[in-house]
Amino acid sequence: MADFREQYVSGNLRSRCTDFLTSDGEKPDRNRDGEFELGPEDTRMRLSRDWAAAWDLLAGTVDALTPEDLGRTVTIRAEPHTVGQALNRHLSHLAYHVGQIVLLAKHWVGADWQTLTIPQGQSKAFTQAKQEQASRPR
Repeated sequence: MADFREQYVSGNLRSRCTDFLTSDGEKPDRNRDGEFELGPEDTRMRLSRDWAAAWDLLAGTVDALTPEDLGRTVTIRAEPHTVGQALNRHLSHLAYHVGQIVLLAKHWVGADWQTLTIPQGQSKAFTQAKQEQASRPR
């Protein structure tokens, strides 16, 4: 099932990461309000394609940063941020919305949900296996 949050996150990533160091993070061509509505053209395939492209843009933006860039100032909605502050703001915002998407997906899938991390009831075994692996000579 498609959800507008995917469209919103993709739009947010595109806006914030395009020309990250040189233009405001809220692009004038972004239709943020429209991202909260799904139309007939917003198919699972299109949303997935846009989602992947947006995350690739984020990865490329971060990969291109140099140590010198971290102290630079960028703007988001005309508000100045250091690069570090802008990335922290952006990543925490993304984590919030991705958490919403996971919660909804878990709700919609119900009992068939497959955990994204350590399955419930397996924490001790997972930790023990990791500790044993770490203690082995390399």
